[in-house]
Amino acid sequence: MSAASGITMASMSTYAILGCGSVGHAVAEELVDEGKDVLILDADEGRVEALRDQDLNAKQADISEQDIVETVQDRDVVLIMSSDVTANAEAVRNIRLSDGDQFIVARADDPVSADELTELGADVVINPSAVIADSALRALETGELEYKASQLGDVIDATEERMAILIHRSPDPDSIASAAALRAIAESRDVEADIVYEGEIGHQENRAFVNLLGIELASRQSVSLDDYDTFALVDVAKGGEPDVQSVDIVIDHYEHDHDHDAAFSDIRPNVSATSTILTKYIQELDLTLDQTVATALLYGIRAETLDFKRDTTPADLTAAAYLYPFADHDTLEQVESPSMSPETLDVLAEAIRNREVQGSHLVSNAGFIRDRDALSQAAQHLLNLEGITTTAVFAIADDTIYLAARSKDIRMNIGKVLADAFGDMGETAGHSTDASVEIPLGIFTGLDTSDDNRDTLLELTEEAVKRKLFEAMGVDSSSGESANGN
Repeated sequence: MSAASGITMASMSTYAILGCGSVGHAVAEELVDEGKDVLILDADEGRVEALRDQDLNAKQADISEQDIVETVQDRDVVLIMSSDVTANAEAVRNIRLSDGDQFIVARADDPVSADELTELGADVVINPSAVIADSALRALETGELEYKASQLGDVIDATEERMAILIHRSPDPDSIASAAALRAIAESRDVEADIVYEGEIGHQENRAFVNLLGIELASRQSVSLDDYDTFALVDVAKGGEPDVQSVDIVIDHYEHDHDHDAAFSDIRPNVSATSTILTKYIQELDLTLDQTVATALLYGIRAETLDFKRDTTPADLTAAAYLYPFADHDTLEQVESPSMSPETLDVLAEAIRNREVQGSHLVSNAGFIRDRDALSQAAQHLLNLEGITTTAVFAIADDTIYLAARSKDIRMNIGKVLADAFGDMGETAGHSTDASVEIPLGIFTGLDTSDDNRDTLLELTEEAVKRKLFEAMGVDSSSGESANGN
């Protein structure tokens, strides 16, 4: 057992540094400046003399020799910092074989020597090359963000009239929050901007999100794009890219299907939310964070990562930690617990009634609907049924089949399942745990919707959709269990 189990860091007041090259010297100076009792051992006589000239307690010794053990036995901590990792290994071995229980920090030069030193009994192993590389990468990341923030500012500053921030169809919290943050950045530079969306704000949580926070959005039908001279695409890749002639700014956490000739582009698939990217710019530009924007960004990150349970990265967590003190948590709680509309209740009831279960997979037909976003809520609620790990709920609206799917099965990528089943006939979007598809009704039936053929359309759709879904999930739907057990 090493000293780590019996000595606290606060009580470690005496140190020995074995091998005092550049690394050991830097450590020695830092410890002495902190008032620590430091003994330095090094084989190089000239170096020892130079250390003594600096009023450091230094002795000449070969750190690989057995007699080094007695020299350091009264020391609480032994730092073995020689550039000779073979000598370092011998020093660790000799101390541990002599039942030395000091806290040992040893220097390695690659993963193999690091493993060896750990096996010999070193409490902490340091690889200077890895430390330098890590420091270089952090410096690079910081420098790159500073450069990108300056570049983004230049593009925004070039706006003469007004900036349009375009987000994806029927936008989700990540899109809305990211756009609100970009608008705040523009306003801090005296540039007016509008957030423009297509489709509808449908899902109850999304409506509550917009209404409670008071985020101003403009529908595409209510504005003329001719009024804008700067265009930004924010978080649009997975929800359908807006049709716009020129693009100046692109910010997303998903790769786009085609390249944009944009003056500024920041696409980071290595983070899970576009809100994370915009938070980093808010920090870098040192903006005073408005409570509404902070609350929106925090909710955007939480929604996109399923409250940090899906594909969460360190960048997402550090962004959320930064936002947390600025956010309105009472409002967040209200957004997360919106009331359920009567139509959503009807859709959920219909989905429960018409469910077909095969293994842990549930597929259900919700009939004809008006509120498409009720499907995603039904799919999420059905995921709470006992034994169910994957759900898919579909319905017909406006000559289109809409389908929402959810999965908590780590072996299944529900986005890929929908793409495999319907990618050649409809528009799919989503993640490994949350996905959707829109399919023109005529592809399945060849019929137009009318009051006279509603039942026929529904029957044809149900059979085709369920069959293709279960096949893509890798299960046989012919023996599926219906709601009534037949």
